[in-house]
Amino acid sequence: MKTAQNRRVFIIDVAMFGLMLAIAFYVFNRTGYSGLKTVVAIGIGIGVLVYMLRNLVSVVPVAKSEAQHDRIAKLVLIDEEGESIKEWYIEGETSLLIGKTTSRSEADIDLAHTDYASLISAEHAVLNRVDSDWFVEDVDSGNGTGLRPAKESVTKKLESGEPHRIYSGDLLYIANTRLLVK
Repeated sequence: MKTAQNRRVFIIDVAMFGLMLAIAFYVFNRTGYSGLKTVVAIGIGIGVLVYMLRNLVSVVPVAKSEAQHDRIAKLVLIDEEGESIKEWYIEGETSLLIGKTTSRSEADIDLAHTDYASLISAEHAVLNRVDSDWFVEDVDSGNGTGLRPAKESVTKKLESGEPHRIYSGDLLYIANTRLLVK
């Protein structure tokens, strides 16, 4: 979609540039009209300046930390001190069930052997990828799913069935079990 949008913007830019050239050619090839020539020259100068500034803003590189902020490769089970206990690589996956593996269902992110396993539902939450974005959704779990965005100190409880976008650095709370999104 961005390619088609970029193509349309390019076509509009070329058309605007052509129109400015046509106006300039017409005005500057006419004798007299010195006031009009000044106004057209100023207008073209402002148009070129705006065009350059707009394109400069669109090509400013994104800081490395921001670019990596969107890329999610794994979930990390962490303990109370924030130390890593276990990791699940999710890159390339499209949908993952978080919960506990039982005789009836198999969880992709199996938390059956964690400290708070008794509070975790067999089908507790799901992670879904749409393009390069990841979303978490509580699936009517008994003890809820929480989300604490990376740069915030407040954890919000997710409503069942409502997807929420997640980013690298966010913390997922599956009952009292913490998963760091990386």
